[in-house]
Amino acid sequence: MRQRDESDGATGLQRSAHQKRTGPVAGPLRRSTAAGLCATVVLLAGCSAPAPYAPLQENPGDGRTFYLSPQGDDGNDGRTPQTAWRTLLRADALRFKPGDRLRLKAGARFPGRLSIGQGDAGNARKPVVIESYGAGRATITARGTRAIEVHNTGGVVVRDLTLVGDAASYGSHDGIAFVNDLPGDRKLPYIRVSDVEVSGFHNGLRLHGGAEASGFRDVVIKDCALHDNQDAGLVSDGPPFSADAPAYAHDEVTVSRVTAYRNAGDPQASERNTGSGIVLGSVHRGTVERSVSHSNGSSSSPDAVEGPEGIWTYDSTLMTLERNVSYGNHTGSTVDGGGFGLDNNVSHSLMQYNLAYGNDGSGFLAYSAAPNTAHRNNTIRYNISHNDGRKLAHYGGIVALGWRVTDLSIYQNTVLTTANGAVRAPALRLEPSLRGVTVRNNVFVTDGSPVVAAQGAFDASSVLMQGNDYHSSGDWALLWGGRQYSDLATWRQETSQESLGARVTGTDHDPCLAQVPTPAAGPKLRGGEPTRGALAGRCVNTLAAFAVDLRAIGVDPGQVDYFGAPLSGSPGVGAVATGPPA
Repeated sequence: MRQRDESDGATGLQRSAHQKRTGPVAGPLRRSTAAGLCATVVLLAGCSAPAPYAPLQENPGDGRTFYLSPQGDDGNDGRTPQTAWRTLLRADALRFKPGDRLRLKAGARFPGRLSIGQGDAGNARKPVVIESYGAGRATITARGTRAIEVHNTGGVVVRDLTLVGDAASYGSHDGIAFVNDLPGDRKLPYIRVSDVEVSGFHNGLRLHGGAEASGFRDVVIKDCALHDNQDAGLVSDGPPFSADAPAYAHDEVTVSRVTAYRNAGDPQASERNTGSGIVLGSVHRGTVERSVSHSNGSSSSPDAVEGPEGIWTYDSTLMTLERNVSYGNHTGSTVDGGGFGLDNNVSHSLMQYNLAYGNDGSGFLAYSAAPNTAHRNNTIRYNISHNDGRKLAHYGGIVALGWRVTDLSIYQNTVLTTANGAVRAPALRLEPSLRGVTVRNNVFVTDGSPVVAAQGAFDASSVLMQGNDYHSSGDWALLWGGRQYSDLATWRQETSQESLGARVTGTDHDPCLAQVPTPAAGPKLRGGEPTRGALAGRCVNTLAAFAVDLRAIGVDPGQVDYFGAPLSGSPGVGAVATGPPA
């Protein structure tokens, strides 16, 4: 689990070293602006809208409005643009009341920090609002501090601002920190952050919960760009996890249309992971949707025992990661550096309709190093992994590994993996200890790397493979326990995999996929997203005859495929719906 670092009141992100492995298959392994970028992502349909802002009225009875301007004077009353205050120091002395607004002049830079504490009052109906006025955004430049801190209070909106840290802030302080260390399990309601750009801090934005699972409820973070920070773009955390009595610091957290990039990591931090994009820990009911994480982790420690990921969650339940893109993420060491992850102690959670490509590690990872059964009942479906495992061959497009990963469903995904020089990652990697893992109706394509690399010779109670397409354009290989198979029929006969009763399932036929294009690297996508034609292929309808009818065996296949096309009957194979052959 992640552990608290007491520096700066409540900063730092740590997980114990036993959580990730440090080398290939040796012991329990392991471990851009948002609006323009996300608007072009072809990840469609079915997305629930985040909760709207509470209406903000201009009526003075709903709160006071205060202004900051470089042309102002701290001796003024601050109540109009003409009588504005000049400094954040003056604004920081204000005791906020419900409905109050603090407005900073757009285009101006304000050195210092702003704090909202327990004596400041806001609520969901009348939140305290910190924002810009005029055309554009105001900038807060922190000097060895946080830019904005909200401590032991809720009912706060932060929007339309740019926050920039200096070298001291980069090493030790969060850009925006929401901290609740009140005694008892107290969830402070209503946090909204939108249209904010944060760079140059330890973490761009952080939700921190207390030792007794105090935290925040009803949190929406949207349309933000979190970049060039050290440890992470966005992170939430809470108390150490107990499998016997799970407690989560935060409830109902929505992250939407957030871009996290070039959060480089700490080259000196070998004892913990650094350099992730979006990390949600200690959350009950959370969503990350239509967000993009890329080019993170490039400076993470070469000696780290655990590494960064693009978008991931840990110590959480009822999480959904959907319609996101995670690409070009890195690790400085030999662990992690992947696109998406369901990490330690994650349960009843879902990764769907996501695109991962060009990551150092896995595209999609389900992992646990905790000696408990808390990692359970999770699903990975309708995702695309294209050329992941660029640096680390001991990962793969989709990876399930660790201690007691239980009741994991992997179905209707499309994985295409080609060699990166000497690095030849498999499309699917499975490692002990797994229980109740089902792998159905996926397309696994390589150019000679193993289509599947399984460290254990799993029986059907541990791993059940049905209805998948295993195709290689080079030499066909499947690793199962200590045996390498060179054809599907022999593996099926000797392991009883790829069968449903007396029926033979699965195939090694060519799905005839076009080379899948991926968006150009950089802060904005410039076309080239995968197309339905490229992913459905000319031959996928034929392969549907070898698939499993999920509904017939009691598995809900969902309502739409990767592109948002409605599903009817059996979805066939892969992330793009196909019907049975004519």
